[in-house]
Amino acid sequence: MFDVIQESSPYERLLALPENLVGEIIGRELYTQPGRAGPHASVAPVLGIDIGSAYHRGRGGPGGWWIIDEPEFHFVRDTEVLVPDIAGWRRERMSSLPEDHRFEVVPDWVCEILSPTTQKKDRVTKTRAYARYGVAFLWLVDPLARISETYALADGQWTVTGLYQDHDEVSAAPFEAVTIALSDL
Repeated sequence: MFDVIQESSPYERLLALPENLVGEIIGRELYTQPGRAGPHASVAPVLGIDIGSAYHRGRGGPGGWWIIDEPEFHFVRDTEVLVPDIAGWRRERMSSLPEDHRFEVVPDWVCEILSPTTQKKDRVTKTRAYARYGVAFLWLVDPLARISETYALADGQWTVTGLYQDHDEVSAAPFEAVTIALSDL
């Protein structure tokens, strides 16, 4: 007699991950990675403070946004789960935060902070997923190369709206009210 071994779903495997790993399901495949490392870990809070102050809190900027670090997006209930480094929603589209960990409203903006271990997934796999779900703006920041790229979605394709390096100042959609010195990141 043979036992039938039923393989767990990607979402069940995601839920079983240890707390020190970040898991994402993209195209029904589970991706895991450790938490943020040095340069990567320092960029997210700086961006969150600069953008969040003006847009989340309305200090020195227009307000009207939710700016959240590492939200867990459930685009198609538990079959596609992405965790960008930072994301933003216009409050007119998402009037309140979800009660649990599932963000099911597509964000207006996402930012991925690239590292050598996540660069390929962030640049290709996740970027395609964000376009598929209609995220309007995407920023990619590479703290080691000191490069930032900004994109807008047009007809399902990403259009480059800005390329920045070294000591350039970033003032890009959808956050034109703030200027971020790339060297600060």
